[in-house]
Amino acid sequence: MSEENQKVAKGEGYAVANLDDLGQGPGFRKIRKELGVTAFGVNAIVLPPAYATGGHFHDEQEELYFVHSGRVEIEFGDGSTQQLGPGGLARVDAPTERKVRNLSDSEEAVYVIVGGKDGYVGRDGKLGQGETHR
Repeated sequence: MSEENQKVAKGEGYAVANLDDLGQGPGFRKIRKELGVTAFGVNAIVLPPAYATGGHFHDEQEELYFVHSGRVEIEFGDGSTQQLGPGGLARVDAPTERKVRNLSDSEEAVYVIVGGKDGYVGRDGKLGQGETHR
């Protein structure tokens, strides 16, 4: 087990970790890889103060951005911008160019990106053994 993922707890059918256990300093936190997620892509990004990412887009994958901490501005391909704070959400279509900037000059910003394609699975949840609707 690598030093980075020593604190990932894995059991039969699950994995649990804290974002801080998946890396240190600015950059990517590989949530999908470390927790063994296979149905969709998911990473966290820690942006240093005042840092701006380069622009990117995808061929197929729609993305959902969730701001965990700090404040970011997302610039879209049409030149429009949106500012998001903790709890902020943004959905971006695959071909739409986007870039993200940390709005703080003194604190990191952390956001989680979930990506996937081919749509919603639907309501496939089932009650566990012995559970009843409440």
